[in-house]
Amino acid sequence: MVPPAAMVWLTSLMSMAASTAGSAIFFGTIVRVFLPQSLRDYFDDAIFKPFFRSFSETRIVVEKFEGYCVNHVFKDVETYLSQKSSPSTRAFRASKTRKNKYLTFNMDRGEVIVDKFQGMELAWKRTCRYGSRKTTNAAGLPPLPLFVLSIKRKHRQKVLGSYFPYIRREAEALKAERKGLKLRSALRTQTRVDLDHPATFDKLAIDPDLKNAIIADLDRFVGRKEFYKRVGKTWKRGYLLYGPPGTGKSSLIAAIANYLNYHIYDLELSDITRNSDLRDLIRTTSNRSILVIEDIDCTSGLEDRGDQQKNIIKSSHRKNKSQLTLSGLLNFIDGLWSSCGDERIIIFTTNYKEKLDPALLRPGRMDMHIHMSYCTPAGFKILANNYLGIQDHRLFADIEALIRQVEVTPAQIAEELMNYHTDKPDVCLARLLEFLQRKKIEIEKAVSEGPEKEKVENGNKTKSQTETDSETETETGTDKDSD
Repeated sequence: MVPPAAMVWLTSLMSMAASTAGSAIFFGTIVRVFLPQSLRDYFDDAIFKPFFRSFSETRIVVEKFEGYCVNHVFKDVETYLSQKSSPSTRAFRASKTRKNKYLTFNMDRGEVIVDKFQGMELAWKRTCRYGSRKTTNAAGLPPLPLFVLSIKRKHRQKVLGSYFPYIRREAEALKAERKGLKLRSALRTQTRVDLDHPATFDKLAIDPDLKNAIIADLDRFVGRKEFYKRVGKTWKRGYLLYGPPGTGKSSLIAAIANYLNYHIYDLELSDITRNSDLRDLIRTTSNRSILVIEDIDCTSGLEDRGDQQKNIIKSSHRKNKSQLTLSGLLNFIDGLWSSCGDERIIIFTTNYKEKLDPALLRPGRMDMHIHMSYCTPAGFKILANNYLGIQDHRLFADIEALIRQVEVTPAQIAEELMNYHTDKPDVCLARLLEFLQRKKIEIEKAVSEGPEKEKVENGNKTKSQTETDSETETETGTDKDSD
């Protein structure tokens, strides 16, 4: 028989336990509903860390970045775990692109997946590291994600020697299966879309010799990894595409990406606030990628490095003045920081090459200058084949003769061919011929009116100057009479 005093003590103990459990449930509900994810992660690590360590004695942390460079182990782990699931995992992020056959699942932040390998149970947790206010850059990069692998201490050598190489092989196989080009914002790496641009070199309306030269240069660049290492140069290549609007600069960029199977990062210099932001961009861009800086001539401050006032780039999207300088951009392109990565291409576009600072144009920064000219007869034949599906026609000779005489862009030719109907190629080409004839008449009229207009302007200028001289002489004579 239990003594009355012991019964009272046991009842009190059970009441206290029930009260504690109720408080814990209430506290957990408050945490899940009202606290932001960052604080929830903090409480999760602070409260459950002892229990987490009791499950495994060793932890391996895999961060997304190693200094200013992308940690490829993180990318491999992320890809590998996208095909894994665990009964304890409560939340996944599902995605599928048009080019991929299968759904892709990624762990949500704070979730745990238990993987099995050669008799071992390995717990992966996805979380993130929050930087201090001082280390947060102005580009607004999100908290840095990381994976934490928990293992038994006795399995450490097997994990490092066999498990991680296995993850690498599996990730490479999955990447090859899911490969699809992406278009990203260089500043906002989470902003990305599938690059489904259909442009290829076969469809580009540019001179065949120039097209072959570009392809040969790209092939030479991709195959010279050991050469760049031997001569002590960073494995990168710079291209400048210049010419009037509508000549196919953006289409050429897409064709290069499709040819090399490289992702594209689009960089808006107006969104950069200071030189240090460019260094942060280096670690967010992957190898085997293209960094595009379009319309660089429209960026104030890149024309004259000698003028310190003009050398400050003003952002039209920010109230404060940007402190990005030309020297900072040059160091980003060809300085020490540019060595953080391999097999990268930088493409600049401009409508006015003569406006750029000579320091930008030199080899090492813009290695190959590609002039995107007005449409040529060869370019017209490519467009006719693309849009009309024909390689020859009785009107070709007249159209090609006019193309040699007038300046029209491939975009203008394409617009005239867009109204094509499959059963009326004659009508479409006749409309294009009329368009070119009108352009020729406009040019001849402008040329004929030019000297006459200049003569009238010079006459008016001479008359104005004569009247001014006459007034001056009259005033001088009046002064003499007064004396």
